[in-house]
Amino acid sequence: MHRIALWMLCSFSGLLLQNVTLRAAEPEPQPRPHIEIRGIYGGAPTHLLEQNRSLPELGVNAIFMGSGSLTAERIAQLKRQGAQVFAEFNTLHVAGYLKEHPDAAPIGVDGKVSPPPHGWQGICPTHPGYRKYRMEEFRRVLKEYEIDGIWLDYHHSHASWERAEPDMPDTCFCERCLKQYQQDTKTSLPEAPTAELSQLLLGEQKAKWTQWRCDVFTDWVREFHSIIEETRPKALLGTFHCPWTDTEFNGALKNKLAIDLKAQAQYIDVFSIMPYHARFNHPEDPAWISRQTAWLGKYLGIKGQPGERHKIWPIVQLSDWGEAVPVKQVQPVLDHGTRLPATGVMVFRWGSLHPQTDKVEAMIEYYRAIQP
Repeated sequence: MHRIALWMLCSFSGLLLQNVTLRAAEPEPQPRPHIEIRGIYGGAPTHLLEQNRSLPELGVNAIFMGSGSLTAERIAQLKRQGAQVFAEFNTLHVAGYLKEHPDAAPIGVDGKVSPPPHGWQGICPTHPGYRKYRMEEFRRVLKEYEIDGIWLDYHHSHASWERAEPDMPDTCFCERCLKQYQQDTKTSLPEAPTAELSQLLLGEQKAKWTQWRCDVFTDWVREFHSIIEETRPKALLGTFHCPWTDTEFNGALKNKLAIDLKAQAQYIDVFSIMPYHARFNHPEDPAWISRQTAWLGKYLGIKGQPGERHKIWPIVQLSDWGEAVPVKQVQPVLDHGTRLPATGVMVFRWGSLHPQTDKVEAMIEYYRAIQP
């Protein structure tokens, strides 16, 4: 009996020592003057402000919200507290457009409308009416609201990639895309069914087809940039984008999603990589965040130094989506999200995070600790 009691005492002491050691191994957060943005994505912390807790007291100096939820009053309130306000703008994922314009649906390799993978409905990137519709809305938002920047979202091909196992069908093989491809690349395609042409484009002509698709999406970014120059030239143009390297999933960043980061860098100011560690099957590895950010910096030549034109501001996962994010991970997630070459960070996402007050307070503690 005494041996059992002694064993239990030793085991308890060992666990206690282990916990102390783990806590000691995790350094206290220190000021990180290179981090200029400490943000919240998905809305303003209204209920905290109603408790007379100001944004400076929370360590927060930037709010990212959907362009559809912007109001002049809300922007003015946030700016009075010293925050910058950034809008998120949906580019190629306004599914409701298809109700009156079914010809804007992406066409798959079989010549038929490609079903939305996991419900994520994309739009054909060469549809002139849809592009005009989004550009007009982009211009309206910039003209109407005194925002500090606007971030492109869903700017990729018809796909569901925000998960551990992505679904990325090959699209778009509509007559419009095939005609524009031939014109732009000075290539002649044979008279053949779409099913045969798609195999040709994904086989013998894959490199040319892939680059053309990337160029189409990049040209959207060029036009967005030109609208900013005309309407609100001091505003930043950012992009929320897939966190994979150029080789993951067989080069899917370009081959499937049509995201050419180097080409878009001519027009983009801020790259907000989306390394949702829990969602993307790295629930016990927050260091994956800084590894992906480090790759992006090396790939684009961004070091996080003062005076650089391009910036990296990751958006990191604190709310539960797929895998849960425990409160003990708040500090390591933000630690890895604020390592150079990152010069800003924001947390995903306020709508589902704010009821989890323990995680919110841990976020506030970290933000306050790293501010200069």
